[in-house]
Amino acid sequence: MGMRDEIQAELAEAFDDADGLADAVKPVAGSRKEAAVYDPATGQTTSTTTTYTGRGVFGSYSTQEIDGSLILATDEKLLVLQSELLILVDGVATDDPAEPKVGDLINDQRVINIGQDAAGATWSIQLRA
Repeated sequence: MGMRDEIQAELAEAFDDADGLADAVKPVAGSRKEAAVYDPATGQTTSTTTTYTGRGVFGSYSTQEIDGSLILATDEKLLVLQSELLILVDGVATDDPAEPKVGDLINDQRVINIGQDAAGATWSIQLRA
């Protein structure tokens, strides 16, 4: 088991543990509208929406991190396991991991910034209402 798998297994266990983070873990629902594509054969423009789901821990930024410009006092920080953020197809989670992008909507908040830990086990996502 590599470092990434080990970190994800430990965090997943903490997410499930009633004495750990279980009470802080919330469902995550994300969506992204893809650019519209014009089909010259039909004359139609179609757009698709990518949706994904998972679970994570929502928190706030410390006063030292809030600068009033890049990070606002009302912004939320979301920690999500990369292995648990999965693309939905017809409302069913697939085995395909989702990669959040700036501009996505997660739980009705806009993604402002995205980071990940060095092992690539978690996403740290800045959200703004």
